[in-house]
Amino acid sequence: MKTKLLILLYITFSIPAIAQKRLNIKDFGARTGLDFNNASIIQEAIDQASASGGGIVTVPEGNYLSGPLVLKSNVELHLEKNAILWGSAKRNDYTAGKMAIISAVGQHHIRISGKGTIDGQGRELVQNTLLLLRAGEIRDHEWLAKRPGEDNRTNLIYFKGCKDVSVTGITLKNASSWVQNYKECEGVVIDSMTVNSICYWNNDGIDIVDSKKVRISNSSFNAADDAICLKSEISAGSCEDILVENCTLRSSASGFKLGTGSVGGFRKVTVKNLTVFDTYRSAIALETVDGAFLEDVDIDGVNAKNTGNAIFIRLGHRNKDSRFSTLKNVSIRNVKVEVPAGKPDIGYPMEGPLPKVSPHNLLPASVTGLPGHEVENVKLENIEIVYGGGASKERAFVSLDALDKVTENEAGYPEFTMFSELPSWGLYTRHAKNMTISNIKLRLRGEDFRPALVFDDVKKLSLDKIDIPAESSAAAIIVKNVEGLKYQNSKAAVKKI
Repeated sequence: MKTKLLILLYITFSIPAIAQKRLNIKDFGARTGLDFNNASIIQEAIDQASASGGGIVTVPEGNYLSGPLVLKSNVELHLEKNAILWGSAKRNDYTAGKMAIISAVGQHHIRISGKGTIDGQGRELVQNTLLLLRAGEIRDHEWLAKRPGEDNRTNLIYFKGCKDVSVTGITLKNASSWVQNYKECEGVVIDSMTVNSICYWNNDGIDIVDSKKVRISNSSFNAADDAICLKSEISAGSCEDILVENCTLRSSASGFKLGTGSVGGFRKVTVKNLTVFDTYRSAIALETVDGAFLEDVDIDGVNAKNTGNAIFIRLGHRNKDSRFSTLKNVSIRNVKVEVPAGKPDIGYPMEGPLPKVSPHNLLPASVTGLPGHEVENVKLENIEIVYGGGASKERAFVSLDALDKVTENEAGYPEFTMFSELPSWGLYTRHAKNMTISNIKLRLRGEDFRPALVFDDVKKLSLDKIDIPAESSAAAIIVKNVEGLKYQNSKAAVKKI
């Protein structure tokens, strides 16, 4: 209740009231049914509202088909309960620069609200595109390759360079690309939203790209790709002052992620109270691999079940220039994760892809930098992870006297399987500085021959209250090239190699 009140206050005081002039699209001639495109009619209502200083354009109960719409300053698009705005399933209704059902560029004080639904008909749109390609009616080299990039498929919402944005209450379904993209915006409120988009590849539930002052709360995301994803795509840009709280996430990629696109930076990101389930990759993934800074990230309260990986923190070097990413000041606490022995998203329409390098045993949480470019000031506190176990040396094996053979994979795509086999079952850390781990509890449901924790090339490591099963390996914690180890309030054996 307190959170919803704060969000309401944020909306009320940060976004000036939109003029209360109401325009019903039916008064402009809108028709229900999926055989009439209402795009020009709805656009006329939006244009009229904007020209008169602002207003609320209402979509009443019913099914309304539409092509691309452009939202304008001081206009609110309100979808009443049981109103569905269907995106056109005809590829020729979309042109360059208009690849979203609702877009806005450089606008201010814009809103989408209500209890209605926007359905992009993504599966049908893809089928129509393929038919036109095969018939030679359209030409597009990207579609004839593996699959087209995000810019060549349709978002439901695309806002760029906008200020004071609010999207609340609605349901978003079935995009053929990222569901919604807020790019280089400032002052964005997302609240009480439901996203269900699992009909095609790269269906991120929501993408925040180089935007500032963003609040995402009280929402649920079921996505074929990352559920909530922050990206930075330009060197002068960054995601800053971001709050994500009280959300439920399901993904055939990662639940909450910073990256993979990481050119500029990420700063002051706060995450609270997430529920994650049936997620193929990581519940939490923090990735900077294209030269970006990533700092001042605070995550508190994550409950994840049936998830392929708990925590993945990665500093890499995928960019071709000499810039290196930096990653520092990250706090993750009060996290519970259950990692199964099997694939957690089996049965969903768009399952996560099998690892490029296999086989491997169940993979641990990991915190990894690069030689000479360490992950700095990471704190893990009150963490509980239960693993399915079942590791086998016949499947894969990294000897503890051969830790140097674990690939750095400096330029690899960042995901928890990128190292193939890892030498521990609970947590693997390499190339880190000033790392603090306290009150961590690791459990196994099946046997695992590996030690629980491995630390390699770590400067200043504090371990406090490490709870590991007594039946695990005698050398439960392995340290190599670790300087300044502080170890207390724990019974697990530590072995230096």
